[in-house]
Parts: sequence; C-alpha cells; structure tokens
Amino acid sequence: MSTRSALLLLPLLFVAGGCPRFHAGPIPDPPAGATFVEVDGVRVRYLDQGQGPAVVLLHGYGASLDTWRTIAPQLSQRFRILAVDLKGFGFTSRPPGDYSPAAQARLVWNVLERRGVRDVAVVAHSWGASVALAMALQEPNRVRRLALYSAFVYEAQVPSFFLWARSALLGEVLFGLFYRERLEERFALAFYDDRYVTVERLDVAERELRRPGTVAAALAAARGQRYSRVERSYQTIDKPALLLWGRDDIVTPLDFGERLAADLPDARLVVLPRCGHYPMLEARAASTRELAAFLGEDLRSQAGLEPISPREVE
Repeated sequence: MSTRSALLLLPLLFVAGGCPRFHAGPIPDPPAGATFVEVDGVRVRYLDQGQGPAVVLLHGYGASLDTWRTIAPQLSQRFRILAVDLKGFGFTSRPPGDYSPAAQARLVWNVLERRGVRDVAVVAHSWGASVALAMALQEPNRVRRLALYSAFVYEAQVPSFFLWARSALLGEVLFGLFYRERLEERFALAFYDDRYVTVERLDVAERELRRPGTVAAALAAARGQRYSRVERSYQTIDKPALLLWGRDDIVTPLDFGERLAADLPDARLVVLPRCGHYPMLEARAASTRELAAFLGEDLRSQAGLEPISPREVE
C-alpha cells in the first residue's frame, strides 16, 4: 500500500476506532469512602492518612493510587502518607488539557497545598517518576528526597507506539483501535513471575479501561512524554534519591536505572533479583525495607529520632 493510500484510509480508521473523548465530570462508581478535591477544574481522588513527615505516592501510566495499597498502611505508622490518582487515571476526572509530567506535577503541588503540606518526600513508580522529577525541578526547596521505582524518564524509553501517536489523527486512530487490546500480553511483560498476571488484576484493568475519558486521557499523557526537553536538568536535582529496580524489568530495563543513578547527583541504585517492572509487588518485602529505611532519614533530621531500620519492615 502506498503512503498516499494509507493516508486516505486514516479517516476511515478514525471512524472505525471511534474518536477518543475526554470526560470532565466525576468518574462513576468510586470506591466507598473515596475522598476528592477540586483543583483547577480537575476532580482529584486522593488518600491522606497517618502522621509524621509528609510522603506523597505517585503511580505509573495506566495505574492508580491503588498501586500502593500494600505499602501505604505500613508507611502511615510513621509518616503522613498522601497518594493521588493523577489526572486521567483512577477516579480522577479526564478533562481536556495538558497531561505532561510538568502539568501533573503542578496538579500534585496544588493538592498538597490544599492539604496543608509544605514539604514532602516523593515516592513514584514508572511514568510517575517523571512527575516526581518535575516536582523537584519546580519546587526544589519543598522536596526532601526522592524514591523512584522503575523510573520511566528518558526519551529513549518512549515506545514507538507513543512516538507515532504524537501525530494528529494518527494518535487518535492508534489509541482508539488498540489501546484496550492485548491486555494480558501487556501485563505479562510487566512481571518476571507470571503468577502475578491474575484474573483479578486483568478484571480490574479492564474496568479501568471502560471508564469514560480513559482513552483520550491516556493519549494525552502519552503525547506529553517529551523527555528530551528535560533530561539534562536531572543533573541539577541534588536531593537524596533511592532508585529501586527489578533486574529482569523489560519495560524499563536496568541500564536506564544505571543512567539515572549517574545523572542524579545523590542517588543510590538498588537492584532486586527475580523482579520485573513492579518491585513493590514482586519484591515487596525487600523494596519496602529499603524504602522505609530511606524515608526514615527524615525522622532523624526532623525530630531527632533514629531512622527506621530495614528490619522493622517485614
């Protein structure tokens, strides 16, 4: 097929795939007891629990604050834990607008201000790490430290599907036709141990994909991943950083962890064996011990207490 013929087919494919539409209103059927705050026209779901130095938890692309449900209760025994569904994901609304990491970072800062939080340690997974780094660049005096799981923060990490989707119309076609497809295969890529690819997880993901505005928001977030514009600035982020990486991660391979450890002036890379893209699940005990000890340095500096020993977290 010639390039001209392919271009002529795009409008037909666009119609067949359906035009992805945003959804500015509330997302239906939120969990019982879910809490929300309205920020700049975005209805943001958030979690706020515990007392102590504030820690914000940021999920990855296509996920939600439920990513942290096995970790947040443990951390909230010593810290004030805040987690958010970023714009376009979970039960946060999906209005038209900017979905770049910088825009998401500003949204998180606004949520924290509404909750009376001045400074914070930022914990993030995958694409959420790009939001965490944007937060540190925007408000360096308000970020105490960074803990990044399987960070997705470089232009070289962006898949071809996302690069193609940067083109007007072609992106709508690709996401309209394919974003909801091959879910089980995509999950399998994320885990070293296929026992984590459960029917329950797939069912949850399928429900999330059916929420109004999800495909349009996912496309906007993919188009916002323009890391070549900010990569060099990572070298200016001098906050203590913990990088947690699965040795067998094929979504964000380990060489990107080594690159980020070299770029961040005060970073330590911890490599977890027999682990893929979700260390908080596949290496939960080991990664949470490392995280708790790292965050515990704030307890010593702020309150004169000894930091958490890794042995305290099972």
